[in-house]
Amino acid sequence: MTTIVRPEDGALLDLSARAKFRIVGADRFRFVNGQITNDLRKASASEAIEACMLSAKGKTNAHLFISESDAGFQLDAESELREALPARLDRYIIADDVQLEDITERFAMFHVIGDTLPTLPGELRAIRATRLGRIGWDFWIDMAEYDAARQELSALFPFLNDSDAETFRIEMGIPRWGRELTEEIIPVEANLETRAIDYEKGCYIGQEVISRMKMSGQTNKRLCGIVSLAEEPLAVGMRLILPGEEKEVGWITSVTRSERLQKEIALGFVKRGANSIGTRLEARRSPKSDAARAIFVAIAALPFI
Repeated sequence: MTTIVRPEDGALLDLSARAKFRIVGADRFRFVNGQITNDLRKASASEAIEACMLSAKGKTNAHLFISESDAGFQLDAESELREALPARLDRYIIADDVQLEDITERFAMFHVIGDTLPTLPGELRAIRATRLGRIGWDFWIDMAEYDAARQELSALFPFLNDSDAETFRIEMGIPRWGRELTEEIIPVEANLETRAIDYEKGCYIGQEVISRMKMSGQTNKRLCGIVSLAEEPLAVGMRLILPGEEKEVGWITSVTRSERLQKEIALGFVKRGANSIGTRLEARRSPKSDAARAIFVAIAALPFI
């Protein structure tokens, strides 16, 4: 019998592989706040905020979490951004008193899912962060203390492996860098309005595009939940076609088997006019592949659970 994993009941994730940086200097607040979509005033030593960095055209350059630490700010992002993120920041440091330090190898990082901060051993400092659609807590730990910290935390919370964490992410409809979030996607298209964008803050790079989208209330495409109607496994990169019209309207970015739903599910982008809940589409390996080999899917609400 398959064990149903319910991370929202409490789980431990090892995020040590993420790229980690520290930003210090007298101009750090003004500089960082001018680079991100969220309001840096919301970040503190006990609270991390989610944000994006954009190009001038509003496309996503990076997706990250930021909190205060040691007279500066500490931020983390997917490991794939370890080189690209500092390069992106360096382009805009002109006469600013700002120093960026890569601290990836110095710190391990764990995350515990749960609304209430548990009683913890030792002097672990908790930072509140909503990472997988649920409130949780980050722990930045000196890498030399990695083994001891993991053992202590694992004794208190069930460990969530990478495969189960990925399934939970997709079930919750959370976009991830390199999958749903790329340099071709605007954060609003990935449903990040409420979590990573502050429409009242001051200017930042790419703000004009984000503001126009808010005023129009429309996007050309939107991140959607997708369900395989015949319970056939889906694949990343499959194209989504309107049946009978041979018109490509989207593509699949992440796939998994949800044991809780007993369904094959996916995340993907679908164009306006074809992304209403319940809309039926065909998923094909390529737009021109044989329609007889297509998998019928339907648009589902996010989160799935």
